Amino acid sequence: MSQTAHGTITEAERQKAVVALTTDGIVGREGAFSREFVQQLREDVEAAFDEARSREGGAVGRGPNRYYVEIHPQALRGFVELADHPWVRGVAEAVLGPGYQIVEVGFDVPGPGGMNQPWHRDFPMPPETRDEHRLTSLAFNVTLVDTEPDMGPFEIALGTQWDRGDDFEHGMFPDRARYGRYEERAVRKYPRVGDISARSALTIHRGTRHASRKTRPVLVLGLDAPGAGNADHHDLAVTRAYWDELPPRVRDHLVCPVVDELTPITQKHTIEGLVMGEL
Repeated sequence: MSQTAHGTITEAERQKAVVALTTDGIVGREGAFSREFVQQLREDVEAAFDEARSREGGAVGRGPNRYYVEIHPQALRGFVELADHPWVRGVAEAVLGPGYQIVEVGFDVPGPGGMNQPWHRDFPMPPETRDEHRLTSLAFNVTLVDTEPDMGPFEIALGTQWDRGDDFEHGMFPDRARYGRYEERAVRKYPRVGDISARSALTIHRGTRHASRKTRPVLVLGLDAPGAGNADHHDLAVTRAYWDELPPRVRDHLVCPVVDELTPITQKHTIEGLVMGEL
């Protein structure tokens, strides 16, 4: 059993997560964090969101009133607690291997007026998944609010992480003729503050119609197996002082430049089909 002050994971739980990720393509852990800790994350995300929207290229649109923002790890006071959570480490090691890499820190903010997104995956299927039936990346998501039915909940088509997608537009967007299959497999998720999930970004999913006046911010931690290459699509960096203070168990997995001064990130993880492609 791995253990810290903020959680544990047993070998049975680790294997249960592996089975869920290879069958459904998503798994969750309820109550991984305290509500007080998540409130602190939300404060930092809201501050980063305000800053990002104040400059050109700070936030990228994912459709009407939907945004994605990538941030540097030290923008979150709770980054170490998040990255070092036993459930995160245990699941990452079991699926991606002991040399897994932290390549992305960011957040999604769906807001009032959002429509159903097209069904999609976040990037084309890599050869290792297509040819070896092996997942090479995971997205860990922490909801920063209690999700309500009218807040455009995340919807995922279980088991579709293995769909080859040879005929998907840009390797990511299935033809609308296939939508019936995804709707049959679709499950909407209603996580609450303190919960965390892990999913394959290849599992077909979408954001749904957002009728609430409230936003639904979600923190994203992206992890790779060694050699997966997704770090090339992100711009994480940390200062030397921050790097030196990181626990080795976190530092050993963080793949990013160490710099004298941080530069605000200009978003480049654009998914064109989501900008104009909502239903």
